[in-house]
Amino acid sequence: MSNNRVSRRQFLNYTLTGVGGFMAAGMLMPMVRFAIDPVLQKSEGGDFVPTDKKVAELTEVPVRVDFSYEQTDAWYVHDVTSFAWVYKEGDRIVALSPVCKHLGCTVSWAGSPDYPDQFFCPCHAGRYLKNGDNVQGTPPLGPLDEFEVQVKDGLLQIGKTRPNTLV
Repeated sequence: MSNNRVSRRQFLNYTLTGVGGFMAAGMLMPMVRFAIDPVLQKSEGGDFVPTDKKVAELTEVPVRVDFSYEQTDAWYVHDVTSFAWVYKEGDRIVALSPVCKHLGCTVSWAGSPDYPDQFFCPCHAGRYLKNGDNVQGTPPLGPLDEFEVQVKDGLLQIGKTRPNTLV
């Protein structure tokens, strides 16, 4: 028999430390997984959403281009339908967000007979120039956002929004 006897106090100390560590690990692991799991998820698709609009059909007049994509919010997956105002400026394709920077209403091209060459927001008579710049003296405080665009097989693809680079 060994002379290194464990006292009752040491035994309880070791046992409680082990059980406490096991319980702490059991509580922390779900939290760590919750924090790290989104980083480990694989992206299912690219950043660009295909549309049915042919680039050859685009002109200098903004047209509405509808697109839809699948959005996942936690465990809920749903289809989102949106649109962009798209036109050509020389060789460049411009796609502007229809969301007003004042209160988030939807702007329309030539939406007011008084301003046929501007984007118009009907909520508070907000106006934007063709390049998305807000008209001074109207409620919007900033320009319309711009979508990233790319062309694939002659069809327009719309990406994420970014701050307007035209103004």
